[in-house]
Amino acid sequence: MAQQTKRRRTKHRGNAAGMVEQRGRTGRKPTASESKKKPTASQRRANRFDQPPSWRSAFNRALVAIVFFAFLLILIFKQPAAQAAMLSAFMLLIYIPMGYYTDMFLYKRRQRQKAEGKAK
Repeated sequence: MAQQTKRRRTKHRGNAAGMVEQRGRTGRKPTASESKKKPTASQRRANRFDQPPSWRSAFNRALVAIVFFAFLLILIFKQPAAQAAMLSAFMLLIYIPMGYYTDMFLYKRRQRQKAEGKAK
């Protein structure tokens, strides 16, 4: 015979006076600093775009692109691993500054647009 499972029952929340208290925090109200809300996705994105670019972020992005590039060379284009590694290293030297200066251009353009938008 199959075992019958018992449903979990919620506790009775009534007190001696018959009042039912709310679940959760029933004490004092949280202060403004305690109840600060998390920024929304659009606010986080705006904050990320307001950060100046760094060489480290350009290097990390180029590294991800190079791994994908080497993967394509070896598996799809059937290049030898040594040749793919040399070509990937050369591409890494090109991708890092290209990514940094592209980020710098976009950052400066965004800062200029923000300055013009506030002036109008």
